[in-house]
Amino acid sequence: MPMIDVYAAEGTFKDRKALAVKLAAAVMRWEGVPEIALFKENTAAFIHDLAPDALSNVSGDSNYVRVQILTPVGVLDRKKQLGVVKELTEIVAAAAGDATLTDRTWVLLVESPEGGWGMDGYAYTNAEIAQAARRELGR
Repeated sequence: MPMIDVYAAEGTFKDRKALAVKLAAAVMRWEGVPEIALFKENTAAFIHDLAPDALSNVSGDSNYVRVQILTPVGVLDRKKQLGVVKELTEIVAAAAGDATLTDRTWVLLVESPEGGWGMDGYAYTNAEIAQAARRELGR
């Protein structure tokens, strides 16, 4: 159940909601989880618009996008890491209407520690998330 945060200069994206939906769906696909309410309702992307002067690299350039994906620990193996970074970079560039943005999109993969994924006021372990999914699937 990933959480995705996208940070970009204001005006980078015309349709932020469509971008959020595409990013969340892509990460769910790469995680390989079933399309059940547990995952669909708890996988989300947040698009953060920054003032033009709120980001910069060392050279003073501010035409970058940062995408941070938080997943439970161990969900993305190396193949999935490579795939999700590539696809999210492409989604971001397409949403901005700027193919060159792939060169300026930073994707950070962050893992929540075991028991560090909270919802409904409870800190879930990976096993507990899997158990909740099995219950929903009727297994």
